[in-house]
Amino acid sequence: MTEEKQPIVDAEAAIAEQEQEEQYHEHYHYQVDPNQSPMRIDKFLVARMEKASRSKIKNAAIAGCILVNEKPVKVNYKVRPKDNISIVLPKPMQKYQVEPEPMDLQIEYEDDYLLVVHKPPGMVVHPGCGNYTGTLVHGLMHHFNNLPVNKTGSGVSIEGQMRPGLVHRIDKDTSGLLVVAKTDEAMTKLAKQFFDHTVIRRYVALVWGDVIEDEGTITGHVGRHERYRKIMTVYPEGEKGKHAITHYKVLERFGYVTLVECRLETGRTHQIRVHFQHMRHTLFSDTTYGGDKILKGTVYTKYRQFANNCFKLLPRQALHAKILGFTHPITQEELYFESPLPNDIQQVVDKWRRYMGS
Repeated sequence: MTEEKQPIVDAEAAIAEQEQEEQYHEHYHYQVDPNQSPMRIDKFLVARMEKASRSKIKNAAIAGCILVNEKPVKVNYKVRPKDNISIVLPKPMQKYQVEPEPMDLQIEYEDDYLLVVHKPPGMVVHPGCGNYTGTLVHGLMHHFNNLPVNKTGSGVSIEGQMRPGLVHRIDKDTSGLLVVAKTDEAMTKLAKQFFDHTVIRRYVALVWGDVIEDEGTITGHVGRHERYRKIMTVYPEGEKGKHAITHYKVLERFGYVTLVECRLETGRTHQIRVHFQHMRHTLFSDTTYGGDKILKGTVYTKYRQFANNCFKLLPRQALHAKILGFTHPITQEELYFESPLPNDIQQVVDKWRRYMGS
């Protein structure tokens, strides 16, 4: 067997990979001054929150995202001395001017308020350092043309530009399902569902090694590596990073690799990838975390040729966002979507199945 080594990451490639499985929301807290005179909460918050409009505060109240003393309040609530206020808002996108670009998009569902799209591997979700064109946002801007608005006439406006509302994201080289908001109200309510962990998210991953337990839970704070700043690592509870929980279930065993389903309870950057690396079950073909080397198996030449052929078929991490379920932010309908494994992962899984069978 080959010993796992500390991954070596190309800095430019790491900068280009901006897509991180991190939720798009911010949580604010305010303690009302003991001498505060009665004031509508929307006016109170607009005066204290940078670039927060009255309409944004209103949508947050409608979505139940403004809590006073741990209870949701309406937008006309008048703050009182010593009130404890907390609010969850969608995090604004970074300041990048986006020009619509035509591209083929695999849209699974769409209405006036949101859409669900299948992102192929290799596509960056939104503009960032090193990714100023060709992102999913560029394609969605072209698809929307003029972003549909809701009955109140509002839309998702970021720095004065109408944009698709990203509520979550996945890595550049991870494939799978994403939900995108088309109005401010939908974005705010979807962000609250992600914040409350009520969204169903299931991933399928092929990992190195024979995972011992048929199912289990990985818990560990995830944060930036102290030395290799472009990658993440797991820290002991209570030290650094953010609390992260990944539940997994074994789907199929192939001796030297295992096909697993993962359920995210939290959404941290590279969470599944770094959690499984921490368990010494690095994702197959994950170049960032060392999974593109033969980590388990025999020393025979035929086996090495087989594994290298799998790497050629799948030159990215074997991770797919397969299932996405949530409550429609406007109609309250329960929506559930499932995406089949893309060809590159399916071909490698089939090869391992045939290899072990023979």
